[in-house]
Amino acid sequence: MSGWLFALGTALDPLCGPVGIFTLFGRDTLVACGAAGWGDEIAFGVKVTITLALATLPIGLVLGFLIALAAQSKDRVLRAAVGVYTTIFRGLPELLTLFIVYYGLQILIQSMFAWLGLEQQVEINAFLAGMIALAVVFSSYASEVLLSAFRAIPQGQYEAGHALGLRRWHTLVFVILPQLIRIALPGLANLWMILLKDTSYVSIIGLADILRQTGVAARVSKEAFFFYFLACMLYLVLAIVSSVGLDLIERWSRKAEDRR
Repeated sequence: MSGWLFALGTALDPLCGPVGIFTLFGRDTLVACGAAGWGDEIAFGVKVTITLALATLPIGLVLGFLIALAAQSKDRVLRAAVGVYTTIFRGLPELLTLFIVYYGLQILIQSMFAWLGLEQQVEINAFLAGMIALAVVFSSYASEVLLSAFRAIPQGQYEAGHALGLRRWHTLVFVILPQLIRIALPGLANLWMILLKDTSYVSIIGLADILRQTGVAARVSKEAFFFYFLACMLYLVLAIVSSVGLDLIERWSRKAEDRR
């Protein structure tokens, strides 16, 4: 099964696939695919960037949704805790958060092993560290967007669900959540674009994303302007594709709301 998936991914590769841009137009250039150029490495970096962003998004959204719910709790301690969480991770630079997660988790796990009497060297996977760091930052911003969306929904919607005999969670899922998504979608779309750019920070801890791969190619080939300009173009293409996709989702949500 994995062999078929790999073959399919290779065939559909927009850069180094059979009909990829580098394959068709990059022959005998610095971005040629194969041993002759840097095409394969850069194509791999694009896949890592997209995979990291897509893996981070659902985690950040779920965390942000739970934080937004907790921010509306009647428990003062819980509200204070989520307030501290959002203040910290919105206040810290993303790069610093990444360093704290990457190095801090290693220290924490090694300390736990030492407490158990075990001598074990631990190294956190760069992809995992990047995903955790970006997810906590994304969730802190997403929680504010979702909280504003919650407050934009009239209280009568909750009362209507209660009058229909729906339980609180049923009201939340079937009445509030569809409206919440529609209201929060523009803000969340903006956060997705920021997340896509923030994936470049993981290059500092060794993850082979777009920026790291083009950086290596620039240093080895001495063609820094060419490869960094190429990185700019790749990020812009990802942003344009994302914008088109998000616009389609927003139109679909409006049509769904009109049908109701």
